[in-house]
Formats: sequence, C-alpha cells, structure tokens
Amino acid sequence: MKNIGSMILYPMVISAVVVIATLVYASYLDIRDRRVPFRTWYPMLAVGIPATVWLLYQTTGNLSLIAGYLSLVASFFYANYLDSREPGEQFKFYYLAVVLILPAFAWFFLAKTVNFSLIPWYGMFVGILAYISYENYKKNTKETTRQKRKKSQANISETLDRWYFVLVIIIFAIASFFMIFGGGWGLSGLYVALAAIFCGVFYIFGRMHLFGGADAWALVFVAFCIPTFPFTPLLNTSPIGFLAFSVLVNGLILNLVAPVGIFIVNVVKGNRAPLQYMFFGFPVKGDTIQNAWGFVIEEFDESKGTLNRRFIGFKETLSRMYSGDGRMYTKDLRENPDGYKIELAMYKRAGTVWISYAVPFIVPITAGLITAIFFGDFLFAIMKLIVGGA
Repeated sequence: MKNIGSMILYPMVISAVVVIATLVYASYLDIRDRRVPFRTWYPMLAVGIPATVWLLYQTTGNLSLIAGYLSLVASFFYANYLDSREPGEQFKFYYLAVVLILPAFAWFFLAKTVNFSLIPWYGMFVGILAYISYENYKKNTKETTRQKRKKSQANISETLDRWYFVLVIIIFAIASFFMIFGGGWGLSGLYVALAAIFCGVFYIFGRMHLFGGADAWALVFVAFCIPTFPFTPLLNTSPIGFLAFSVLVNGLILNLVAPVGIFIVNVVKGNRAPLQYMFFGFPVKGDTIQNAWGFVIEEFDESKGTLNRRFIGFKETLSRMYSGDGRMYTKDLRENPDGYKIELAMYKRAGTVWISYAVPFIVPITAGLITAIFFGDFLFAIMKLIVGGA
C-alpha cells in the first residue's frame, strides 16, 4: 500500500500504540519465560485488524480488496488452528467455511471485473485446505492415526501437512497480482501480495523451527495490523511503504550490536573458541549452567574415562532446529534436572560450557518497530546516504 503524502493515518496511529504495547509485554514474557502464549497477541489483533480495514475503506473504498485482506488473515488463523488443535478435540468446520468463502467474495463476487483465470487457482486453494482439514479431522487420537496409516502414507501426509501452506501462500500471491492488474484492486492491492509473501515466509520459518514461534507471529501480526507507516518518519519512508519489512530490517541491524559486543567481551576475558562462536556464544560454569539462558553449543561424550567435547557446527545446528529436537536448552535443564542427570554431570565435570546468546529476537523486533515508525527504514537511509555521497 502506498503512503499518502505526509498525512497522519489515524487508524495506523491507534494500531501502532496498541501493537507497541503488546510487543513490549510479549518481549517481557519471552525474556522471563521463553514462551509467549498465543492469547498475548489478542489485544493488538482486536485493534489492528479493524484499524487496517478502516484504513483500506478510507483510502480505497474497495470491498473486494478488504475481503482479500481478511481472507489472508483468516487463512493464517486457520493454519494456526490446525497446528494447535489437540487430537480428539471436536473439529470446527465452520472455520474452514469462513476461510473458503472469503477469497470467493474477494476474487469473484465483489470484484469490479471477474477474472476467470482465477477459477483454477481458487479450485486448488479449496482442494488443498479441504484435504488438509480432512486429514486433521481424522486425527482423533495419535494412536488410531498411526494404526490407520501405512508408513508410506504417513510420510506423504506428514510432508503435505508441513508444506501445504507454501502452496496456499503462492496462490494468494498470484491471485493478488491478478486482482491488482485486472480485478480492480490497483496498486493498493500490492499490500496484500507483499503481506502474503512476507508473512508466509516467516510462518513457514517458524514451522521449520528456523525462527522462534513468537518472533514469527510478531512479524506476521505487525504486517497485518500496521500495513504502512502511520506518518512520515524523520528519515522518510521506504519506497514500497511496507512497514513490516522496515521493522525486520531495523531489527536485524540493531541485533548486529549484540554479536559485536559478545565478541569484544570474549576477547577481553580471554575466552577462546572457533571464531564464529566468539560472536554468538560465551562460556558459563558447568555446575551452574541451569541458571543461564541459552542453547548449549558444545557436545560431550565420555570414552575410556576421558571427557571429549566438540562445538556443534552451524549446519548440524540448522538440521536440529529443523527437526525440532536435539538442541539442549538451559531452561530444560533447569525445569527437568532429573531428566538430564547425565548431561549435568558432564557439564559439571567439564568446568565450563559454551552456550549461545539467547536474547529473544522479539526484543529487536520491538525496537525495530519503534525506530521504523519514528525514524524510518535504516537500510534505505544508509543506501540514500551512500548514493548521495557518491
């Protein structure tokens, strides 16, 4: 969505205040408990989604575009419902009905011009969600699910369950561009396309355990609740005016300060490790490792009375993150010491153990949002400075 000159967009101002307050509280929870319950996001969603609808109506008056935005939001909520639904819980088919009906209104019934090329894409959208919903519905209990499926069928179903949302996002992005150029959305519809791609990437990263769940939802909901800058920031807006991308960029730039600081502290204290670990980790006492926060980045084993240790490589770390297990979290050691007696004994015997830097990324996301709103996109400002100085 393009910015409207230097106007103050009051729906976005209201939404930004609530979103910032919610992110500050979520950051506090993530630092304290390393967990952010999904209900934490309800205040910003209750204000931000109506505020975005209000803004879209004020600036475009396009009901088809508004339905397109709501259909995208509903699809993410439905995906979360499928992910979090407990086996044996009654399946809510009316959720599926809402998710399937909204795109039909957006792409066909409310569109100024019906593009019949969208019909096959809508058919694929319905087919994918209907199949995934049916598979989810059949999961009455974990035991009966395993009994009903053969191993090969389970593998296929598991793959589809993990990756189906990629197809959903692709369909939304393609449909949005169809609507931009032939369905009456105009350039304002670019927001829905960008939000679909941006939010889809981070949702999938969260499912693959390559990104923290709370961090992923924070970025997704910022994109939903504050689609554009509430007002022109000090360093001006980015060319596309898509606030969530500027939040991510600013957060990443601000987060670079931490590794540099960790490296300096390690050098000053004389801590020694392979260079890359000097930026992202630090040693703690093995007998008090439970009191620290972070993931253990060393692995230990005992052979012939000798304790061997090695640093876990980045490729191996990514593989463990993707699988969702195999990483040793100090919080688990603290909350379940009886389950990790062998590991704790090894850590105590080792004397010191290297753990990773563990400030949740939601903290720089929050800082990135505040700086983006008031100062603008840091990367765009740096690029302008470089080009201007050339």
